[in-house]
Amino acid sequence: MRTPSWISQHLAAVRALVFFTVLLGLAYPLVITGLAQLPGLKDKADGSVVQVNGKPVGSSLIGQSFTDADGNPVPKYFQSRPSASGYDPDATAASNLGPESIEDTLGDPALDPNSEDGDGSKQALLTQVCARSKAVGDLEGVSGARPYCTSDGVGAVLRVFYTGGLSGKVTRAVSVNQACPATPFLPVYEGVAVECGRFGEDYSKGVLVPVRGDAPETSPVPADAVTASGSSLDPHISVEYAQLQAKRVASARGLPVGKVDALIGEHTDGRALGFMGDPAVNVLELNLALDRL
Repeated sequence: MRTPSWISQHLAAVRALVFFTVLLGLAYPLVITGLAQLPGLKDKADGSVVQVNGKPVGSSLIGQSFTDADGNPVPKYFQSRPSASGYDPDATAASNLGPESIEDTLGDPALDPNSEDGDGSKQALLTQVCARSKAVGDLEGVSGARPYCTSDGVGAVLRVFYTGGLSGKVTRAVSVNQACPATPFLPVYEGVAVECGRFGEDYSKGVLVPVRGDAPETSPVPADAVTASGSSLDPHISVEYAQLQAKRVASARGLPVGKVDALIGEHTDGRALGFMGDPAVNVLELNLALDRL
């Protein structure tokens, strides 16, 4: 007696399911797991965990912050680049803010910005870059001034109101990223006194005008010191950013700057495959090398 075709088809499907479950669900993972434990691969497969005195202190593949309990940089350590996720591997993500993110959302002055819910404020990418550049400049003893940034570390952006909507005579100008009672970075714009920004006011009918200012085109604070990586977990900084921090770290540890510069060179990784990207310094490994001195 012939087996009905529909039963044969179902039996073939069950056999295929069992075969591929064993092959891809059991055999393949076991083979890959076994290969990952071979010498030279085991460390990377286990997360590239770095240990000191038998205790894990981090991963050479994931960045971390070197700050105190209040979030302030510890002077004797090299600082990592900013992170949009706080270096949380479970929340790796970019900020998704781009070049057009230049206007902040001002917070409610009646609310506590340090409370759990905050005051509703939100910084644009421009202000984040300006604030970070000022902070790094203050920490390292160099100018953190950048184009389109105010001296107090926010985006130098106006909302300008014209008689004709988008053109005509200027009737009003507001420094939208400087909340009152701040003094506007620019006292007058085209003959009109510049106002500070006020929470709750609608400035949407004004034209956004970024003001370049007189900062030099190139800042001593490099780009990776003020911007996060796409994953927000980058464990490396540029050689330029490491060299900028060398004097501070050497002073905090009582070491010659030349010794610190030499350690930077020893912990600088070359270009990927010899030609992609730029040389970079692993911050965790560099700081551990300093601690071992």
